[in-house]
Amino acid sequence: MAASTYSAPQDQAGKHELQYVVLHGKRRAYLKAGRGPALLLLHGLGCDHTTWLPVIDELAKRYTVIAPDFLGHGASDKPRADYSVAGYANGMRDLLTVLGIDKATVVGHSFGGGVALQFGYQFPERTQRIVVVATGGFGPEVTPFIKLIQAPGWSAAMGVLTLPGIRHLELAAMRTAAQLPGPARKYVRDLGEVAAIVDSWKDRRTRYAIRHLVRAVIDWRGQVVTIADRAYLTEVMPIAVVWGRDDQVIPVRHASIAAFLAPQAHVEVIPDSGHFPHKDHPEQFVAILNEFIATTEPATYNRARFRRMLKAGGAARPAPLASVEAADGAPA
Repeated sequence: MAASTYSAPQDQAGKHELQYVVLHGKRRAYLKAGRGPALLLLHGLGCDHTTWLPVIDELAKRYTVIAPDFLGHGASDKPRADYSVAGYANGMRDLLTVLGIDKATVVGHSFGGGVALQFGYQFPERTQRIVVVATGGFGPEVTPFIKLIQAPGWSAAMGVLTLPGIRHLELAAMRTAAQLPGPARKYVRDLGEVAAIVDSWKDRRTRYAIRHLVRAVIDWRGQVVTIADRAYLTEVMPIAVVWGRDDQVIPVRHASIAAFLAPQAHVEVIPDSGHFPHKDHPEQFVAILNEFIATTEPATYNRARFRRMLKAGGAARPAPLASVEAADGAPA
């Protein structure tokens, strides 16, 4: 594994230095701040490390925070490569290894939550805790906006819709709509974040990466990658689930599916919040994270115990996802 590190100009917040590491010939960007136990922050589809800027300074008071840009996102390279959930988990393991970090609490938002769960599954010996935020992996439902990415001609259409004049009108409209008050706000509050994602699609390489990522985890019926058949392994892994009550991307009822599949999970639903609770209520999010870490012991990997769990879990058939959803009692 050939790797090298070097620094780059400060990011758009002007406070943190964005750094790079070259792994397997591909440049990956990451932000590192603070001192203490390691906290790996994984962003969602179409986002980058900047999604965590509202919480990084507070978290850095207690932890060594690493917030990378996934391959195909932000300032990282966008090559023809493996954009699967497992591939991203491998990349995060390699990044931690190069940075000299043996174990971490892994926090993932949306698609990054799926990567966090996969990381814990593939590398339990490197995982102390898992925190998932409005995560994928607990049910098939997802906004049609994401499903459309796999449609024939999507990249070409986005190439037109992100031309300078058209793009600026679209982004202005979305950002204005995101400020609407009253009952409509729950449906439009995340449009400012969506505008930033759409803006990144002006880059053909980014569109390529996003489309291949979506094809790996979503089909026309919704999410195809699920933790349901392996959720029993979280019995020995501290896990917290955080959701915004008004999430229009992945429904909040998936939080109670998570509680059904992993009964020991700590579940928090934040009112007046959408798909980005860490941005809607950063102080509350940091408080939840701090309390969870302070009140749980980091997981310790035991190969014999893991083997016993795999044998026992493999003999048990998990409840079908449709049945789990029918039993779901999460607030609408």
